[in-house]
Amino acid sequence: MCSHTQSFSGREREESELRRCVGSSAVVLALFAALVPGVSVQAATEHRAGPLPLGRLFDNTAVSDDARPGEANFDGSGASLSAQDLSAAGWTPGRTLTVQGARLTWPKRRPGRPDNVRAHGQHVRVRGHGDALAFLVAGTGGVGVSGTGTVFYADGARTSYTLTAPDWRTGPLATKAVGLPHINTPGGQLTEQARLYVMTVPILAGRAVASVQLPHAGALHVFALSVRAHSPGWTGSWATATGGYPTVGPWTDRTLRLVVHTSVGGPRVRLRFDNTFAAAPVRIGSATVAVQRAGAAARGTPVRVSFRGAAGVRIPAGAQAYSDPLRFQVPADANLLVSFHLPGTVPAAPVHRLARQRSYVSGPGNHTADRSSSAYPTVLTSWPLLTGVDVGGGPGSVVLLGDSITDGDKSTMDANRRWPDVLATRLLRQSVVPRYGVLNQGISGNRVVSDRYTGDGVSSDTAGVSVLRRFDRDVLAQTSARTVVVFEGVNDVRWGTTAEQVIAGLREITARGHARGLRMLGATLLPCEGERRCTAAVDAERVKVNQWIRSGAAGFDGVLDFDAVVRDPARPSRILPAYDSGDHLHPGDAGLAALAESVDLRGLVP
Repeated sequence: MCSHTQSFSGREREESELRRCVGSSAVVLALFAALVPGVSVQAATEHRAGPLPLGRLFDNTAVSDDARPGEANFDGSGASLSAQDLSAAGWTPGRTLTVQGARLTWPKRRPGRPDNVRAHGQHVRVRGHGDALAFLVAGTGGVGVSGTGTVFYADGARTSYTLTAPDWRTGPLATKAVGLPHINTPGGQLTEQARLYVMTVPILAGRAVASVQLPHAGALHVFALSVRAHSPGWTGSWATATGGYPTVGPWTDRTLRLVVHTSVGGPRVRLRFDNTFAAAPVRIGSATVAVQRAGAAARGTPVRVSFRGAAGVRIPAGAQAYSDPLRFQVPADANLLVSFHLPGTVPAAPVHRLARQRSYVSGPGNHTADRSSSAYPTVLTSWPLLTGVDVGGGPGSVVLLGDSITDGDKSTMDANRRWPDVLATRLLRQSVVPRYGVLNQGISGNRVVSDRYTGDGVSSDTAGVSVLRRFDRDVLAQTSARTVVVFEGVNDVRWGTTAEQVIAGLREITARGHARGLRMLGATLLPCEGERRCTAAVDAERVKVNQWIRSGAAGFDGVLDFDAVVRDPARPSRILPAYDSGDHLHPGDAGLAALAESVDLRGLVP
């Protein structure tokens, strides 16, 4: 307690006492900072004050107006993000964005004002239950930066985490949340892309987070932080993975009516739209859901969905939007019509190219509520923008992560004979294990360790970024995921990746899934002798990968030996002719059914 011996008036005494107390506190904090390596006076002050909201701790300015670039100095060299570019991408001050299932608010700060923290052990107040912490971050200094922090829980428990922030100028485009076309500097604007990232780290399931201590890594900048909430009461019934960002249409004042096939049903529905890989927002004017009668015709009047109470939604670049829960009886094992109106011009869009399902595009106008098919003259064989359909209730979902074989390439069009569809039907027709939803995250042409699509810009290649790059988005962020089947790697070895590189990638994926509490199953790679790239040398690499998967060294919780199911016993390097689609790489309907029928359903249970 501070005291004094001089005689002052009452007011003078109070002011003198305050000055003495503040001075004494500053000395104590300075001594504390000197005794504890890596802790600044500011960090010591924050520790004494307890956790504070992130915005109270902002100590760096990343965003400048194009006309006043000197007002920000994000990287210590005078460079900064453009406020105009952020606005054009839909990242406006105070806007809450959903990325990878996490809600993060872009700082509500004017250009030239502090809008992020340089991580140096600050204690941040953040609360909630969920499966992960989500950070909106970027590194500066030319390379990515990592550091270890601590999560504090309401019950007194604590866990450590490692957070990595890729560099804002050199980090991978394939995993960015958003890319901006310019960088502001005091000497002028550079036509050079800036990147921002959303990174997630696991937390203890079922425990309430109370606060988070940031790492000690001053080149790691944090703009926003939240707990990614669980999805209690929801099961993923249908999903698809975005594989690229090609030109479309262009669509202006058109309605897309997409046909999707449910795995499980439920009394409520919500839709998920993703503006993945985009550089600009996309506007959905209105949307409906209906059960398909035939073609583009609905069975009954389509029912409108809303977005936070509004008829439509503007989805920022790189973000996603969930519709509000809607009372709607979704049947299991059935086709839905998801219709959405695009009032503006859409020249390019995130798509899943290989739908193996005919969908429809209307003539001009909003035809979301139409029961008939008359307004839909154009057939579409991809799934743009729509990435998920969730239903109320249910036990959760199984995610099938794969390439074109999981995607259903060479299966019968419009017949839902992909092996994930057959597996979903098997689950529905039994009562031994929970009737999980089945989420097909196959992308034709996809690979484990290398990107086909660069992850940025308009491209005709829609084979996606690597599994290592898309795992967080396409697996960890899926609704109520319980178990994952990893069935991928044949495209890697067909294009020169070694077995050792594939094995390293699969090992990393398995560890990341286990860190989030998922059951991880590995499937062996199918033979493909007779296909042009499947040489004897390629088959030798494939065999090495399969031997490793079967050995248990992968750390999988179970193995699906799909190779053994479809190979020709007389010639194990090729698919049995009865199961071959004819291209010697993809099974036909019979082969895909054999894969699904071979799965021990009990092995899907966590």
